[in-house]
Amino acid sequence: MVYVTVDDVRDVLGLSLTDIPDAKIEKMIKRAEVALELELEKDVDSQNCTDAEKEAITILAAIYAICYLTGGSAVGLSFSIGDKNVSVLNSTPPLNVLQGEFERILKTLKEPYVGRV
Repeated sequence: MVYVTVDDVRDVLGLSLTDIPDAKIEKMIKRAEVALELELEKDVDSQNCTDAEKEAITILAAIYAICYLTGGSAVGLSFSIGDKNVSVLNSTPPLNVLQGEFERILKTLKEPYVGRV
């Protein structure tokens, strides 16, 4: 079993500790864990999960991070100098790519496993 870390979420977006605090990402991981539990109708633990569950939680938490960063409360992440604008979001993957990846993983997690015991 594996676990989701704040660095996993940052890696998806190419962010650093200065871009978004650990405490915020930890909350996003917990929210993503609960959302995945509701979707799958089973208990999921971000500290002890399968690889697929880890990916789903990580990507959903990254989507939450993008929403956080673009929501206006991320002061200091975007700035301008003259006619040049710089934003930490310039290097993050497009939101629709992350959403598509999450939906693909979720579909796989929802498919019933047929096998022998």
